[in-house]
Amino acid sequence: MIDRNIDETRLLDLIETGTERRRDASHFWLHKAYDDRADNLLCVAAVIQGGLVIKTVMHHFSLEG
Repeated sequence: MIDRNIDETRLLDLIETGTERRRDASHFWLHKAYDDRADNLLCVAAVIQGGLVIKTVMHHFSLEG
């Protein structure tokens, strides 16, 4: 989060209001563009394993396929 200049407030907003894209039943991405950032979409890669686990936070994210 520090390397990508994303604070806890922004991360929580991304998790709560981002657009979901599923890989399968338990793996997914949440992504969202922010007008005050010039680094494309922000995205979290997450998995549900007894709760929500954020695997990584990305910037300069692009949707494929």
